[in-house]
Amino acid sequence: MSSTTIHLLRHGEVHNPTGVLYGRLPGYGLSQLGRDMAARVAIAVADRDITAVIASPLQRAQETAAPIAAALGLPIGSDPRLLEAENKFEGLRVGVGDGALRNPRYWPLLRNPFRPSWGEPYRQQADRVLAAVDSAREQARGHEALLVSHQLPIWVARLAISDHRLWHDPRHRECTLASLTSLEFEGDRLVAIHYSEPAADLLPGASAVAGA
Repeated sequence: MSSTTIHLLRHGEVHNPTGVLYGRLPGYGLSQLGRDMAARVAIAVADRDITAVIASPLQRAQETAAPIAAALGLPIGSDPRLLEAENKFEGLRVGVGDGALRNPRYWPLLRNPFRPSWGEPYRQQADRVLAAVDSAREQARGHEALLVSHQLPIWVARLAISDHRLWHDPRHRECTLASLTSLEFEGDRLVAIHYSEPAADLLPGASAVAGA
């Protein structure tokens, strides 16, 4: 029985000087740090048996995929099922204590955190990402594929494939910038989930933690 591994890679840091929730808005590419993160991942996976690199159509995902595909000598595929979640707060600042969340006109969007009411349902996100995983598994059967997506879709896909509830505390997501959530299959059966952070030392605050 053949073994196939699908790596779900979250994109690197985005250039976002105004601090808005950019979601699916165009024009949000990687910062210099984000490009460094993508280069670090490319080094980490260069010797893997990856036969397909597929990314969300959004600029930050395509830019994250670029050095990885180049290192592996592969083209970059595009799959809209890997897109960021739809969110009605796109283009707004939503930090705790400031921005849109202080405005009563937006409070009705917060009425159901379990769905969630402010954007694309968690189940819909998980289903589309796992459908992309299934397609990549067929394409790379017996080898590995790397899919570049976004934090929330990756996290809810991991919860779904692990048979966990999809609503959650965002602070507890294990899916940091440029991290890999790797799904290992024997045939069509999931046998293991591995998580790694090839660019951990580049994360904001990492040097302070290392020196503590």
